Amino acid sequence: MTKAQEIYEEIEKRITNGVEKADAFRQLAEETNRPFDSLRGSYYTWKRKLEGGDSAKPSRTRRRETTLDAALADGRAALERALASIDKEIEAAKTRAEEAKAEHEALKASAADRKKAITERLGALK
Repeated sequence: MTKAQEIYEEIEKRITNGVEKADAFRQLAEETNRPFDSLRGSYYTWKRKLEGGDSAKPSRTRRRETTLDAALADGRAALERALASIDKEIEAAKTRAEEAKAEHEALKASAADRKKAITERLGALK
């Protein structure tokens, strides 16, 4: 497991437990004695990799002139990238939906206890 993956998983675990993302970075930076921005860089590097991005993006080719074949090849490549990105978007949306469902269920499960505690405190203030 890479360091970036470890950082990503730790930050995600904290977010799942209700910690704001920025606070999760701060906490981990303090605990590991690493710079805040270094942790953020590692986190987003790994996230981009998971989402199918590549840190070593292919450079654009320099052409002296555009030919019909080159233009068609560029168009074909763009459409193929678009097809691949649709699948990534669907997977990302599915992940967000699952996270939202888990949050909903956790809030719903704790609602009665939280309401009871607030009601008791309101009663104590009267």
